[in-house]
Amino acid sequence: MSNVSLIILCAGNSTRFKQTSKKQWLRIDNDPIWLYVSKRLTSHYSFDKVIVTSNKLELNYMKNFSDDIIYVEGGDTRQKSIKNALLEVESDYVMVTDVARVNVPFKIIDNLIKEKAQADCIVPVLNVSDTVIYEEETINRDNVKLIQTPQLSNTNVLKNALNTNIEFTDDSSAIKAIYGNIKYIQGSVKSKKITFGQDLEILKGLPNPSKNFFTGTGFDIHPFESDKKMYLGGVNIDVNYGFKAHSDGDVLIHSLIDALLGAIGAGDIGEFFPDTDEKYKGADSKILLENIVNFINNVGYEIVNVDLTIIAQKPKINPYKQEIKSKISNLLNIEKQFVNIKATTAEKLGFIGRSEGVAVQSIATLKYYDWKKEI
Repeated sequence: MSNVSLIILCAGNSTRFKQTSKKQWLRIDNDPIWLYVSKRLTSHYSFDKVIVTSNKLELNYMKNFSDDIIYVEGGDTRQKSIKNALLEVESDYVMVTDVARVNVPFKIIDNLIKEKAQADCIVPVLNVSDTVIYEEETINRDNVKLIQTPQLSNTNVLKNALNTNIEFTDDSSAIKAIYGNIKYIQGSVKSKKITFGQDLEILKGLPNPSKNFFTGTGFDIHPFESDKKMYLGGVNIDVNYGFKAHSDGDVLIHSLIDALLGAIGAGDIGEFFPDTDEKYKGADSKILLENIVNFINNVGYEIVNVDLTIIAQKPKINPYKQEIKSKISNLLNIEKQFVNIKATTAEKLGFIGRSEGVAVQSIATLKYYDWKKEI
């Protein structure tokens, strides 16, 4: 046992990044950055445990990628995420790093571990070479340091330091506030983190996102219910019956959601919007689809095209095809030409043929968000 655990902070919302994908889900070949960072650091040093904090909405999806990682729901602040992760730490020492620091030199990792017993927290820092102004006064730049991560701390000391309502922006500040001792070591400009879109330059030289395409299928079927509005593909169909369902019953959108989730390996609609949850009773399926599209973009994918087959004896679909295509293209943020809708009957056979309901089969194709085009 190495007696050092690794925490990778990955629960942020990337609000300053302002790209289609969250920065932690940009792909290096097929690996999201959080997994790339984990593999890179663990290839160099054998940590006791590797713990990754995740946004609540992405936690279950993250678990698809590796069984060698402990996944922990993060908090709404960096500090809360660390506290949640520390509940899993049993080693005497813990190294905490931000997922956005993709290229931390191994020399820094080695130096942190070598010095671990020399202070309560070992911190890499950079000297400042430019003139520094603070509150319109020039100050001695030799007294100014830029703090970096990863930082390596005594686990018990860090836990005690974070047992406060005061929010700190890094581990060393919290430990210093309880009069712990800090040791500074030389950092590296290569450890710069991705914060803004222009910081994608940091990833230059790393493998491009894979050019793979990902296909998913979806199927849904609903019986009719009298005296209820019918929505199909987000469009109100002018009939005096709708679909029997917990939500508004939009069978096309439900099928499409399953196809999109299937393409990225994220389960099915019931895992995101269970029909046992009262908050989804009568829910507008367009809003559900918007949530799924947002999720798909956040975790690093773009939608290429969808192909939808509506199987219905009634109502007549052709008069609504173009309107449905327009609605779906807007909801998916893709051009209308990449939405195809086919309609067929069941030749009066079975449940659908007896005009008792409608079924929809969907196919969706996705690809990784190409961050290289932003550089």
